Amino acid sequence: MRKKLTGVVTSDKMDKSLRVEIKRLFRHNRYGKIVRGRTVCHVHDEENRAKQGDTVEIIESRPHSKTKRWELVEVVKSASDVDV
Repeated sequence: MRKKLTGVVTSDKMDKSLRVEIKRLFRHNRYGKIVRGRTVCHVHDEENRAKQGDTVEIIESRPHSKTKRWELVEVVKSASDVDV
């Protein structure tokens, strides 16, 4: 069974690649405080569908390069465009 995760695109500057951050909360082992953590995944995006700020669903896959081990499944929520 391949893992599925949901995260936010933090960079889409590369061709067919994304940098996705998965945020999580966990309890510190010694002090018991709730701590924020993050996991950074490099994702293969064949059609360049996702943009920075989008919430995406990714799935574990074969290695595409030295760091890319995930593939884009779908764009769950698109980032809203803000007019300046």
